[in-house]
Amino acid sequence: MRTTIDFPDGLYRELKAKAALEGVPMKDLVRRLVESGLYRPAPAAQGGAERANPPSLSIGHSLKGGRFSNAGLFELLDDQG
Repeated sequence: MRTTIDFPDGLYRELKAKAALEGVPMKDLVRRLVESGLYRPAPAAQGGAERANPPSLSIGHSLKGGRFSNAGLFELLDDQG
């Protein structure tokens, strides 16, 4: 099936250059890129069971107290450096 897609000029130039560097027709490159995006596993839904863990930091001891300001946390980080 044929279709028409409007790409911004910059994106079109990048696609054309990539196709030329890979030595493939642009239609094959676009089809491959669309297929790879289409068949890539979808990211887990927000709040789902597979939610990514937030970044963590080990400073070698537990923190005392319950609430910290950003400034206080940055001081802790600076003290560890």
